[in-house]
Amino acid sequence: MSTNPNSATRKAQEALGLRLRELRKDAGLTGRELATATGWHFTRVSKLEHGVQAPSNEDIRLWCVACSAEGQIQDLIAQAHTVESMYLEFKRQARAGMKQMMLAPVPLEERTERFLIYEHHVIPGFFQTASYTRAMLQFWFGFLDVRNDIDEAVAARLNRQSVLYDGGKTFAVVLEEAALYTRFGDVDTLAGQLDRLLSVMSLPNVAIGIVPRNVERAVVGQVSFWVFDDKLVSLETPTASIEITAPQEVAMYGRMFDHLRQPAVYGKDARALVIKAQDELADGN
Repeated sequence: MSTNPNSATRKAQEALGLRLRELRKDAGLTGRELATATGWHFTRVSKLEHGVQAPSNEDIRLWCVACSAEGQIQDLIAQAHTVESMYLEFKRQARAGMKQMMLAPVPLEERTERFLIYEHHVIPGFFQTASYTRAMLQFWFGFLDVRNDIDEAVAARLNRQSVLYDGGKTFAVVLEEAALYTRFGDVDTLAGQLDRLLSVMSLPNVAIGIVPRNVERAVVGQVSFWVFDDKLVSLETPTASIEITAPQEVAMYGRMFDHLRQPAVYGKDARALVIKAQDELADGN
């Protein structure tokens, strides 16, 4: 693992160091006592605890053994791996074209059986029409300054939708009502997308809940996120995707999903919100 993390992962590495420090303190050990138990120079303990240096798997194992916390080893290793690979820059991923970035999640999606999806402003990629995808992606070629392969990128995203028709997979989706009104492209593009959403809502393995804009709620989602089999969480910033695999953090996203879907409506009530959006779109034009 790199000993010079970029700023995007530094906070995650510091959080890992904090967990290591808490284990040491819970064990009643000073930094020098831990260093003696592991055979390290005492400055190494400080570097690991303050996120200056990333721990290897063996570092974590030795630390946990010294602190009589063997049960924490696998979770901490997973968190360390997250620090190493969580920040996947879009510009680097799209050097060979946006198509490759669209195809990157395919292996994960193919092996996932249970998807939890929360989106607040866009329709999820699995449900998008070609026109909606094209309109949404067009901006990113110029923003990321990468080669424009829009036709190939759109085709790649649409091909990923085949997982919807795998009866062994389930999709639990929560959309904010605002996502029904976000305009990518012209009126016909959004109208076609809303039709597609109604069609997808009839699939037996897809449960789409929509949170009404005026509903009373306990929490709002700060970011959109996807959970894959309770093992990995994926979310995006304007410049990169972030993957989280630490079991404790993944579990917290699962809990947040449960809170976010509590005020959502399903079935005919959800369809009514989509039809309402269609009617308002038609009345406005």
